[in-house]
Amino acid sequence: MKGNQYRDLIAGYLDASYGALGLAVYTEVSLGKTIIGKDRKIDVFIVRSSDQRAIALECKFQGEQGTTDEKIPYALDDLAALWIPGCLVYAGNGWSTGVLHTLEASRVAAYCLPDASTLARSKHTRDLDHIIAATFGLWESVIPASRRFRR
Repeated sequence: MKGNQYRDLIAGYLDASYGALGLAVYTEVSLGKTIIGKDRKIDVFIVRSSDQRAIALECKFQGEQGTTDEKIPYALDDLAALWIPGCLVYAGNGWSTGVLHTLEASRVAAYCLPDASTLARSKHTRDLDHIIAATFGLWESVIPASRRFRR
């Protein structure tokens, strides 16, 4: 899977899962400057028009070992410098062990690999679902009603 294909998979998943809840999903949005002064282009930008809450997503897919590993520390630092919440969304089997540990431990990274044919929520979308719920206050959409405590 190429980078643009992964970006579009994530955008499609988010639109299918959260569009009806008032979230609008955009791709390739220009948003300020990077930490090295270049024009920033956000892979996926999500905004709720009712309150203008938003999150910027950078999408990284690593299907085989390569140079994407080397870009992860920069991408995480760049997301931290945004004026809005940001998250690095990632998937693939080509990550080195060290970078995978960095991603798994990062507060601003989320694993997500939706099924392209159904775009349904699953254990493979849970990390990103939780970040979307926290950003937009959509906890009822990710916490099963069966887990509610009742006496």
